[in-house]
Amino acid sequence: MSNLIELGPGAGSKVEALKASSAHLRGTIAQALGDETLSFGDDDAQLLKFHGTYQQEDRDQRQARKAEGNEKAHQFMVRTRIPGGVLSAAQYLAHDAIAERYANGTLRVTTRQGLQLHGVLKGDLRAAIHDVNASLLSTLAACGDVNRNVMACPAPLADRATAQVQAIAHRIAMHLAPRSQAYHEIWIDGERIETESSPAAGDHEPIYGTTYLPRKFKIGVALPNDNCVDAFTQDVALVADLKDERLAGFTVLVGGGMGMTHGKTETHPRLATPLCFTLPDDALGVVEAIVTVQRDYGNRVNRKQARMKYLVEQRGIGWFRAEVERRLGRPLSPPRLVHFAGVDDHLGWHESHDGRWFLGLYVESGRIVDREPARLRSALRGIVARFGTGVHLTGQQNVLLTGLAIHDRAAVDRELAAHGISADPSALDVRRDAMACPALPTCGLALTDAERVLPSIVERFAAELAALGIGERRLSVRVTGCPNGCARPYMGDIGIVGRSKDLYDVFIGGDQANTRLNWLYRAAIRREALGAVVAPLLRGWRDDGEPNENFGDYCNRLGKDALLRRAQGEAG
Repeated sequence: MSNLIELGPGAGSKVEALKASSAHLRGTIAQALGDETLSFGDDDAQLLKFHGTYQQEDRDQRQARKAEGNEKAHQFMVRTRIPGGVLSAAQYLAHDAIAERYANGTLRVTTRQGLQLHGVLKGDLRAAIHDVNASLLSTLAACGDVNRNVMACPAPLADRATAQVQAIAHRIAMHLAPRSQAYHEIWIDGERIETESSPAAGDHEPIYGTTYLPRKFKIGVALPNDNCVDAFTQDVALVADLKDERLAGFTVLVGGGMGMTHGKTETHPRLATPLCFTLPDDALGVVEAIVTVQRDYGNRVNRKQARMKYLVEQRGIGWFRAEVERRLGRPLSPPRLVHFAGVDDHLGWHESHDGRWFLGLYVESGRIVDREPARLRSALRGIVARFGTGVHLTGQQNVLLTGLAIHDRAAVDRELAAHGISADPSALDVRRDAMACPALPTCGLALTDAERVLPSIVERFAAELAALGIGERRLSVRVTGCPNGCARPYMGDIGIVGRSKDLYDVFIGGDQANTRLNWLYRAAIRREALGAVVAPLLRGWRDDGEPNENFGDYCNRLGKDALLRRAQGEAG
């Protein structure tokens, strides 16, 4: 038996027992913040995730510090939950200041439209999180076994219907936020709220209960024909149905997810399955019912099988639909056809419906940093402060500067150029569709590098395309340092997944719209050999591809065996 109803709260894995005994996520975090150590104990480190921070270390320093007999170089990643990736100018500038004061001087746009601060030390952790909240944002539930940041298309509103879509994403995020007072006690107020009738007033969790969810939970709200939120990778995706600039409702998809574990065939990425169609006013209730099904029936014994994708797969979509209907007390309408023409990265200059303009800027691996010759962090800080622009974050780790007047365009372009930055996306080649997770040296799960090696991998692929005379073609590349899939490498043209130090698995055969999983082509390839492995495929794409056929579609059409025979024939 694996679900909460059958096991009882706290039964199952060690993490389940910890959540049940944590006093609604308090643990001993407040006490540990006051001691002089550089880190938290294992239990508190696990609970810290719910508060939006991961305890990490600089793994580049591990061996030297161990040899010197020193404690590990512990530090913290702090993640802000930003529904739909929408920040005001003041909120962005606040994060820039926090990065300078308490972190390593960089900001990182996540693949879920959040912001991460890296390199925060334990002594600065409370101040950093406190200051995030002072900007009227929060780190609560940016991590942990709860619903995480709700994604939505970040492009400025085009009409009333898309405004409704973004508003629903925000409502879902607020509705599914934990109710425990622990967060405010520890990071904001510093005092525990107690009354005679309630030892921990406000701690009742009407949706999550005492043990929250079995694992992390991810939601995205998509516009039709633009899959910029990677809808099929979400635990729950709401795909809008627009009729004459009116929001008719949403087709709801359930059970997507990217993570897997090397060597464990029972773990795998999965595309979300269509569940139902819902009217806009009913969407929040449907989402809550889905969350509670996962809460009650998700696997709490084996965390590698705890994501909702496995529940949907094992029980079946029919059972899942019936369980949601039972909780709602009414039948669900059949899902409508979902079709995505592609993914809009929103880069470059665009006019909004109100006559204002927005500019989409490419950010390599989402890292906002001053690194010669491109001083991106300084450029963004200056532009946002001068023009008061909104800052919207994309699911591709890029930044949109919004609310600009037409007469501001030339000044913004000049400011960017002065900092070594081009606003022209056509100059990006393979970089345009490339993403990577942070991986080494900070992520504790990383098996090898991702962000640090992305530039060299992309450069090699771009050189191959240019040599073949097809340098203008789009090619999506996603690199992760482990198989957990934070940069969603199992979608798109090429996924490169870390296996061990400098060894990667190569996945190919997805599609540009991110509606089809790619598949394992070659395993355990050394980083310096990745270009040689992909080169024959690129040549085949040029020589044998059909007109306007994307790389992933070409690979999927030929299949693994034919591609391997072609590569072996060239090598022999």
